[in-house]
Amino acid sequence: MDIATLRDARPADLYDAATAYDKLAENFGRHAGTWKDGVDTRVKNSQWTGSAADQAETSLSQTTAKLSAAQIELGMIGPVLRDGAEAFLLAQSKLLDALEEAKAGGYTVTEDGGVSWPPVSAGERHDPDFENPSVKGHQISDRINNALSEAAHADEVIAQRLRHYTDNAKNGTGLDLGTATTELTSKMMNVFGGEEDLLAKGMPAANASPTEVNSWWNGLTADEQQRLVKDHPDLIGNRDGIPAEARNTANRAVLPGLIKDLENKPNRTEDEQTKLDGFKKIQGRLAEEDGKGNPPVFLMAIGTEGQGRAAISFGNPDTADDVVAYVPGLGTKVGDVGGKDGNRAKDLWTEAQKADPSRSTASITWLGYDAPQLKGAEQETLAVAGTQRAEQGGAGYQQFLQGLRSTHEGTPAHVTALGHSYGSLTVGQAAQRPGGIPADDIILVGSPGTGAQKADQLGVGSQHVWVGSAEHDPVTHLPSHSETNGMLGGAGIGLVTGGIPGAVVGGFIGDQVGKSGDPHELWFGQDPASSEFGGRRFDVADGEWQHSHSDYWNQDSGGSGGNSLRNLGSIVSGHGDRVNLQEPR
Repeated sequence: MDIATLRDARPADLYDAATAYDKLAENFGRHAGTWKDGVDTRVKNSQWTGSAADQAETSLSQTTAKLSAAQIELGMIGPVLRDGAEAFLLAQSKLLDALEEAKAGGYTVTEDGGVSWPPVSAGERHDPDFENPSVKGHQISDRINNALSEAAHADEVIAQRLRHYTDNAKNGTGLDLGTATTELTSKMMNVFGGEEDLLAKGMPAANASPTEVNSWWNGLTADEQQRLVKDHPDLIGNRDGIPAEARNTANRAVLPGLIKDLENKPNRTEDEQTKLDGFKKIQGRLAEEDGKGNPPVFLMAIGTEGQGRAAISFGNPDTADDVVAYVPGLGTKVGDVGGKDGNRAKDLWTEAQKADPSRSTASITWLGYDAPQLKGAEQETLAVAGTQRAEQGGAGYQQFLQGLRSTHEGTPAHVTALGHSYGSLTVGQAAQRPGGIPADDIILVGSPGTGAQKADQLGVGSQHVWVGSAEHDPVTHLPSHSETNGMLGGAGIGLVTGGIPGAVVGGFIGDQVGKSGDPHELWFGQDPASSEFGGRRFDVADGEWQHSHSDYWNQDSGGSGGNSLRNLGSIVSGHGDRVNLQEPR
């Protein structure tokens, strides 16, 4: 495969060939039906008897079987041609995108794929801000060669599959009904000969950045994009770097299938039932919101991984002036994205719009990780969970935000990362990953710590790290590891030496010893609401210990969040100057 062949090819013509084969199979099927009804069945029902009749019926039945087999074989060629067309179009799009970038950058590309660039002058070589063109040149060369390799591989695979049907026609296997039926069944189950998915192979690699994915997507024609969304929604809906409109359409097409698969699963486990109930709740919420019309709702992610994955956006994040992505925490289930956490996202959308009606908002609930489930005291849950889930979720959240940046149209949006409870640790872990997160502000509410000791470690500047921490929220007062160990150790020694009273006294002494290091250290690092952390603590109601951990979205009219939601809306809309502040601990 060379550049000229792939560049000038017309893969879309294969769709016409596939349609022609589909029509041929359809017409041949009618011919086979006419034969069966007009000859085979008529002879069988003619009451003709005897050895000649038996031989005739056998011969006619064999002919009917051969005609049916031929129809099946013809019907399987169209899908092969479509697979080829899609694979070739994707490879061609990658090639054309690389060639266009080379042309725009002044690079020269030869027909054999070589890339060259003007020599670097001495002045440029010693300029600290000069970007050596060789780096980009090699990247363009790699992209061209990868596109050519993918096209050559697709060509080989498609030719092999078509050759299989040709061989079947030549050796008579294609006229054997049993063989044809088996192949059709296997193909429908996607296990025919271990067939690889050429389309998936032609998409950007799983580890490709959202920016690379977006560049690939923009290189496709509108027809190619629509075809992928329609025919392969499972490959599009959860891919960061794909625009919100396409992801929403794809995920809404996938959701009923996920529900059906779980409904048809015998002996569902408790976790599977939880996912099924959750997906149904999300489906119902989408139907409910669609009837209201404003804001439009986008299903940004849906999947069965782990405890279930989902993300809903109120407003279009690709066109909004302000975008907030909220990560829920302790006890969150996938159904909550369509329930209480969906409510929180919508309430925040309303509050941000109220704070500045001249700006548009997209408010997202993102559950792209397995939140710790409440199985007792919150401290016990957090101790068992550790940081692993937050670290894994942080990687996914970072990529999700990068995807939002890459797909946004026009002037970059003002982006706010918001984490609640264990979700604040997830946001904190994402912010401390290499490259950080593309956010302008970070909000931490009900936080047991972020893994950071200082707000400056979160990458947006301490003045843009906002903390809501109710005085009576128990999660924001969870003791540090040393404090807990001291308390438990002291209680144990006291119990041995002085019974129950000794345990109480020993626990108190151990607690004080544990606090001797840093009184503001929480389970996952420095208390974000402390003066040592250095963030900006905003005003929330003290609340009651039973409810305060969930009250940050409750306004003071009938709720107990005080100024919390109003402050959240001001931050999300870019009006941090309007926030009511509170003294740090």
